Amino acid sequence: MKAIILAGGRGERLRPLTDQIPKPMIPIKEKPLIFWCVDRLKKGGIKDIILSIGYKAEIIQEYFKDGKEFGVNISYNIETQPLGTGGAVKDIVQKNNLKEDFALVWGDNLADYDWKGCIDQHKKTGALITMNLTKRDDVENFGVARLENKKIIGFVEKPKREEAPSNLINAGAFIINPKILEILPEGVSNIERECFQKVAVKDGKVYAFEHKGYWFPTDTLEKYNKAKEEFERICK
Repeated sequence: MKAIILAGGRGERLRPLTDQIPKPMIPIKEKPLIFWCVDRLKKGGIKDIILSIGYKAEIIQEYFKDGKEFGVNISYNIETQPLGTGGAVKDIVQKNNLKEDFALVWGDNLADYDWKGCIDQHKKTGALITMNLTKRDDVENFGVARLENKKIIGFVEKPKREEAPSNLINAGAFIINPKILEILPEGVSNIERECFQKVAVKDGKVYAFEHKGYWFPTDTLEKYNKAKEEFERICK
C-alpha cells in the first residue's frame, strides 16, 4: 500500500518558526515533525510514500532524499499552486495512476496511528473510506462525527458541547479507495466537505477507526508548544 502525506502548507500561524523552514520541518524532539509521520507509516508496514509539498520544498527534499536512509521509498509531488486537500490528493492519484486503496495523512499532526489495525478493519468492512477518529473534550473547536455503530453518517461543525453527536473528531489519517475521488471536480477542492461528507451520506461506506493513542495538532504556536511538551513527556 502507498501513502500520501499532505505537507504543502505555508504555516502562517507558526511564524516566525516558518519564516526560514517549511511547517513539516519544525522540530519535535530533535527531529522534523514530518519525520514522525513517516516513521509511523513505516512501523505500520507502509513504506512507499508520496510527499505533497510546496513552500520551501527543497528543504524537505534535501532531508529525506529518496527515503532509503529512513527505510522507506519517498517520491515527491510539488504543488506550484494551492489545490486544497481534495485537489492535491486527486492530482497525485492521477499522476501516479493509483488504482488500489491508499493511506492518506495530514502532515501537521503528531500521532501514533495504528495503521495495521486500520488497514485490517478497512479490508474486513469493505469500506470506501476508513477514517481515524480521536476523542476530544473541546468538541466546539472541531467537526464532530455523527455515527451509526462504526459507520460515519456525517459531521457537525463546531457544535456546542451539550449538542455534539459524539466526542469523536477527524484525526487526519485515512485509508481510501481511489474511485471515490471521481466525485471531486478538477482543480481546487476540499476533500472533507466535497468527498468524505458526500460519500458518507450517499454510499454509507465511510467507517470509523477509533484512534486510541496520542494525537497533537501543531497548526499554531500554542498547539505546537503543547505538542512538544507532551511528546517529550511521553517519550522519556
